[in-house]
Formats: sequence, structure tokens, C-alpha cells
Amino acid sequence: MTTQSSNLPLSGLWQPHSHLQHLYYGPSSVEKHLLSTLPSPSSSKVFIITGTSIATKTPLLHNLEHLLGTHHAGTYAGIKQHGPIACVDEATQLVARDPSIDTILSLGGGAAIDSAKTVSFRTHSRTGKWLTHLSIPTTLSAAECTAAGGYTGADGVKTGLGAARMGVTAIFYDPGYAKYTPRRLWLATGMRAVDHAVESYYHPYSSEMPWKVLSYWALTTLFELLPQTPAAGRPEQLGDEEAITRLLLAAYASSGFRGRNFKGGMGLSHSLGHALGSPYGIPHGETSCITLGHVVKYKAKNNPDDARQIARLLPATGGTPSGDDFDDALEVGDRILRLVDTLGLRQELGSRGVGKDQIPIIVERAMGGIKSGPEYDAVVRLVDSFF
Repeated sequence: MTTQSSNLPLSGLWQPHSHLQHLYYGPSSVEKHLLSTLPSPSSSKVFIITGTSIATKTPLLHNLEHLLGTHHAGTYAGIKQHGPIACVDEATQLVARDPSIDTILSLGGGAAIDSAKTVSFRTHSRTGKWLTHLSIPTTLSAAECTAAGGYTGADGVKTGLGAARMGVTAIFYDPGYAKYTPRRLWLATGMRAVDHAVESYYHPYSSEMPWKVLSYWALTTLFELLPQTPAAGRPEQLGDEEAITRLLLAAYASSGFRGRNFKGGMGLSHSLGHALGSPYGIPHGETSCITLGHVVKYKAKNNPDDARQIARLLPATGGTPSGDDFDDALEVGDRILRLVDTLGLRQELGSRGVGKDQIPIIVERAMGGIKSGPEYDAVVRLVDSFF
């Protein structure tokens, strides 16, 4: 059975995930459809996992608990960035106290969603029962798209978990919930979606249909709409409902069609992002701002096949192809860097408190423990350019 994808000749395989049963989008989609997606509309008990900011600075949690009514079995509102193990432990213990809970509902960004997946995984390990996972994403991180989660240990290193039944059963892309997201967080997670869309193009297990096709559409939408996000005003004035909904769907298109035959990590930008993220307290969207443009240019310079695939993305970024794959791929990298500048997200590792003495540690983490060799040396030079 063919498992890898190739463009010489065009061939590949896409095996859809089976965990997602519903994807609702648009204004009031939570209010209209949430209760009907419960495993038992009459008796299901739902435990909510979210973060402190959503719980204390927006009406979202209160509204959601009110909507659930007697279905609401409890809430954990202490999830922090990168899903610290202590938070996941506390949420898991609360769920364990009530055996009637059959559903977990994540409200928020990647930390809340991944933590909810981990709680479901642990509940299954303890009881043999998987929790139905419903998700209301409020960022563009696309964590709701995969059947994998994880947590950050006390040492700052992320531990990943994966199982088909960890996947989200129903996603609600409701602009009424996402509009409260602070602008910088919204834009940074939008760059994470850009990262997903771009790295799908040079991944050997990325299928032409539907993932690359939809990633192209996603990238076009992200380049068009992210710069239009209002620059001023209260956080709840993020933008109009249609633009928010289109961006949420673009985030899904960038990652939701990965396929269950997909193997390995996303790509070098993601690997470096994980090596930089939780160990140094940098949000993953902001790691993409640091890494992606430079990684794209690195890939183009070191592999003609990668350059050929990256060049295909130039029109999606607003560019006009020259016919030279190498030059066009470099232009994609430059346009990503300019987008980061336009969004006001340009930063260097030094400004995040990371010293150059950390470069070998970062590269070793990103490369799975490799400590020497030509590729290691090349990635060391790449990471040095982040400063």
C-alpha cells in the first residue's frame, strides 16, 4: 500500500480520521447545536476545561454553563499556557470524582484543547471509558484537528500522547466565542495556521487531495484576512463575524485534513517550535513567527524538491511566479517574514530571554537527540539566524 506522497509522479494516499462527527460554524452555532451533539441529549454530563482569562475576563464560561443547565457537571478553569502537568492533574482528579461524566468540553486555545484530550486519555486508562470531546476553539492554533495531545512537565519539556479516540467529536467555530480573543494571541495563532499550511507542502506524507489543496486555500485566506484584523479597540472587537469564521475555517483547512496515515512530526519549523515553546515559555504561535520564514528559505536552499513544492505556494501569499522554483520559494519565505512584520509580531530569540548558549540544546531537541553531523551544523546556523 502506498503510504508516502510524491509529485514525481503524482501519487499518494489519504485516510480520513473517523473521530470527527460534526463541524459546526457560524454565528450562534454553539447555542443552536451544542446540546444535540451530546452522547445522550437527556442524561449526558459535561465537564468544561478552560483557562483563567476566559473564565474571569469574558462572559463565555457563564454563558456556556447556563446553556448546558443540568448537563453541566463541573468546570476546571485553571489551564495555563502549554498545559502544565499540575493543571492536567487537577482537572483529571476532578473528572475522576464523578463517574456520571461522559463528555468533556474544551473552551479556548491549544492548551485547553490538548489538556482536555489528555484528561480523556487518562480517564480511559483508569476506567476503560473514553470521554466524548466537544470543542469550542477561540484561537487559530488548530489543536482541535488532531487526535493527539499532551502536557508540559515540570522540566518544561512537552510530552505528547496520541490515540484515535482522543480526537474531538464535534467542533464549534462560533465567532461569538472567538471575538473575545486578544488580538496578539489571535494573530500569533494565525501564524501557527500559516505554519501548518506551509509545512504540509514539503512533508512526505502530505496528500495532494485534500490536504495540500485545502492548505493552499487556507494560506490564501490567512494572508488576506489576518492583516485586516482591527488594530485598536477592545479585545472583544476582534473583527466582523464573517471574517472570524473564515479564519477559523482556514485554521481547520490548514491541519484538519492531515489524515490518519500521516507519520512523523509536521516539519522543521514545528520541531524547532516545540524545542523553543514550553522550555522557554514562548507561545507556539509566536515560535512560528520566529522560525517559519527562515525555515522555508533553508529548505529551499537545501533541497530542490522542497523548493519546487514551496514555490507552488507563491500565489497564495500574493506573489507572482517567475518560473524559477528556487527564487519563488525564497520569495515565499520573504513574504512570510513580511507578514510577521505587518502583524507586528517580529521578534528575536534574544528578546525572549534565550541566550546563544542554548543553541545546541534547542537543535538537539528539535532533531530528536542528534548532536553532530552536517545537518546538525546546518540547523545550528539556522537557529543562530533567529537571534
